[in-house]
Amino acid sequence: MSPGVFLSLLLPLLCSQRAAASNQTGVRFSGTSSTMMSVNNNDDQCDSVMKYNATDRCAFVKKTPDCEMEDGFINYLDLAFCLLQPNLTPLTITLCIVWLFFLFVILGLTASKFFCPNLSAISSSLHLTHNVAAEGVTFLALGNGAPDIFSAMAAFSRPHTAGLAVGALFGAGIFVTTVVAGGVSLVKPFAVASRPFLRDVTFYMAAVFWTFVMLFRGTTTLGEILGYLALYGVYVATVIVSAYIYNRRKNFVNTDTDSVPHIPAEFNSSDSSDDDDIASSLTDGLIQHEYEYRPLMPYSESTSQILLSSLNPVDNRKWRRKSRNWKAFKVLKTPLEVLLLLCVPVVDPDKEDKNWRRPLNSLHLITAPLVSVFLFQSGEYANKMIQGQFPVWLLILLLGLFLAAIVFCTTTNDCPPKYHPVFALLGFVVSAVLISAAASEVVSLLHMLGVVLSLSNTVLGLTLLAWGNSIGDCFSDITIARQGYPRMAISACFGGIIFNMLFGVGLGCLRQMIETKSGVQFELEGLLTWILAGSLGLSLVLSFVIIPLNRFHLNRKYGIFLLIFYAVFLVIALLTEFGIIHK
Repeated sequence: MSPGVFLSLLLPLLCSQRAAASNQTGVRFSGTSSTMMSVNNNDDQCDSVMKYNATDRCAFVKKTPDCEMEDGFINYLDLAFCLLQPNLTPLTITLCIVWLFFLFVILGLTASKFFCPNLSAISSSLHLTHNVAAEGVTFLALGNGAPDIFSAMAAFSRPHTAGLAVGALFGAGIFVTTVVAGGVSLVKPFAVASRPFLRDVTFYMAAVFWTFVMLFRGTTTLGEILGYLALYGVYVATVIVSAYIYNRRKNFVNTDTDSVPHIPAEFNSSDSSDDDDIASSLTDGLIQHEYEYRPLMPYSESTSQILLSSLNPVDNRKWRRKSRNWKAFKVLKTPLEVLLLLCVPVVDPDKEDKNWRRPLNSLHLITAPLVSVFLFQSGEYANKMIQGQFPVWLLILLLGLFLAAIVFCTTTNDCPPKYHPVFALLGFVVSAVLISAAASEVVSLLHMLGVVLSLSNTVLGLTLLAWGNSIGDCFSDITIARQGYPRMAISACFGGIIFNMLFGVGLGCLRQMIETKSGVQFELEGLLTWILAGSLGLSLVLSFVIIPLNRFHLNRKYGIFLLIFYAVFLVIALLTEFGIIHK
């Protein structure tokens, strides 16, 4: 079991003792004025609920505006303090942890199986796939960082949950640049590409410093946020120009050699680009696709067979090769995958038929819009009435039935229609709405856990939320390194978190500005926030100094150093949270 998973299980158990203790020492909400005076002046804050007696917490939650859940479908505070008995607090925490794990599975599945493939199909339709550098820092970064960005936007929607976003983005930054980078170094020591590495670390340090300045001031303006987002545009332009210069130089050298095309030795040094690794992986994927199994005799499935096979997420050939743990997890998430397949279309440009499934794609024209309208803004628009008589969801259902009938009657099972790429756009929108809804639930649930366990939003963000959003990147990057592409893995470590930081904070602040029609105010948890920001800055500075001194070689010793750095940071953060370290 990894240290992150162990601590994620241990942290709620330790904190539940604090919650139980507060059941004994709380003060009463109703009664005399002397009783009310024993409470701090922050009675308008929902975090104050644990100061009251267990029997009065439900009344406090219902009467305090700060406890109202603006986003999400479940009022977790009402669930914890009103629906369940106070003596069932450990059960409440356990159920919430299980539900949190389920939400993270939804985020991961939706992003990897639906959001990213449709994003790739859109980029193919726009003829952007020839530029690996541009696609990697735009479409690929958006696909990989969708859970982080939507979680940050949901957290920034209210000032008192901004600590969750700050903790998650900074915590994920430390986790990825230490644990993931350290894991890659342990699995496959290698020489990092010097110029791309220095470029990515420099831009990430600039983003962290700018974020630190905004947090230190406690507020920001529209102009500053627009400039903050524009920083990523500068980063994208730098990546594209660097890739163009590198490719032009490589082509010039290849032309001068006038021999069998190969990559010169000088480009295998630490100054080489990561495009070679990417090209190799893409070539391997094309070779595998070319020799994948195909029936010798033509075989035509019926419409019902196509529908049933399309809803089967299990590959029988892959199933035989996998371990028992993989099979057990696959069985648990199969019902969820089937539901997602019913609601979200996927277009695969690498397949001959582009993943065209006539009966299922026709059904998607009904289910996808309905799911979107019921999940968007917690279903706020689904029940709105047109002229006071006709609900919006019914109109969308009728339009979906009409379009599904047209598509089903005018297409065949074998040949995708010319407008098939439109299904990629539909799948992209629906999966984005799903990710946004799941992220809102995660933020609301973590906020409730923070209230019940008397934990700050920042520590929940840098632990549970950061681990949940980053664990997939950890496994995928280490797997890429094992396959012989460590440079690609280390580039993903730094390139992706730049996008997450700038767009997570930037779009979150813009959303708060639009909703409140005023400037953004940050309500942060003092010393812990500065320890978090300082630790991330220190890890980046150390990498910026040590790796060049080591001639851009990442070896196992440096990987162990990064893992120790993260463990020390985590211990200091938890000691600060529990008041052992203080100002």
